[in-house]
Amino acid sequence: MLSRIAESLFWIGRYIERSDGTARILDVHLQLLLEDPWIDEDVACRSLLSVMGSFPAGDQERVTRSDVLARLAVDRNNPSSIAYALQAARENARRAREIVSTDLWETLNTTYARMPRRINNEKVHDFFKWVRERSALAVGVIDSSTSRDEAWQFFTLGRSIERTDMTARILATRSLTEASGPSWTTILRSCGAYEAYLRTYRGVTGAKYAAEFLLLDRLFPRSIIHSIQRAEECMRAIDPVADRVGHSNTVLRALGRIRNDLEYRPFAEILDELPAHMEQVQEVTREASEAIRGRFFPTQTEPSWIGETS
Repeated sequence: MLSRIAESLFWIGRYIERSDGTARILDVHLQLLLEDPWIDEDVACRSLLSVMGSFPAGDQERVTRSDVLARLAVDRNNPSSIAYALQAARENARRAREIVSTDLWETLNTTYARMPRRINNEKVHDFFKWVRERSALAVGVIDSSTSRDEAWQFFTLGRSIERTDMTARILATRSLTEASGPSWTTILRSCGAYEAYLRTYRGVTGAKYAAEFLLLDRLFPRSIIHSIQRAEECMRAIDPVADRVGHSNTVLRALGRIRNDLEYRPFAEILDELPAHMEQVQEVTREASEAIRGRFFPTQTEPSWIGETS
């Protein structure tokens, strides 16, 4: 496969997942600001922007809910925003038009064309729901109509790496706003994990179990461990190198290190230092993405996250 095509498919997967994950994070936290009058809006919004890698350095002005929406929802020039992700997914599909199916192209093109430039406060939740539905539609089109060849592997590899990053950010936002942040039930619902969690733990609730489910459950598709394992499977399918000693594949080395650290470290230690561990997960996704680009893509056609959390 041409590296140009492979790169576009990789980034289509990442940007679709990024738009979905960002919509889930914003929906939870912005709704919380409306429901709880005791939350310090400035502190909560600064924490959210910081976790999403979108807080301007040296900005001392008060940050409001409207500022968060402007920067992370509709700003088409901010790589952390939903609008930018949808625009970039469409642009990468255009670059790979000879291999992207007509159904996927029409889905991404229609989504981009209908992306609003501003959002009424009364329709914020409806907007995030629309983003999640359009993302699910794009993924469904690919999964139901694409052969499990290298094209599908690169798309799924991008999605898996981005999903790892976004779940880590969801957990980090919960940790940074522990006193007034969303409940673990709300976090689980935002990930579409609440019913699966109740079935797994038979109705037992608690922060420890919820965090454990989103971090370590090997069967839930949005957990960090499941996403890392899926990325490893795709990487092995794309580059099937059987090393006799160690791993020469830098992507597998990066993913394997963080997977082993999460799986074999006592969970109490992870929970006690959850923000630090989630920052480490995000660092590994950046490292893996850089290794993929260096191995398969001669140039970088699309930027990743900007800022220290990029």
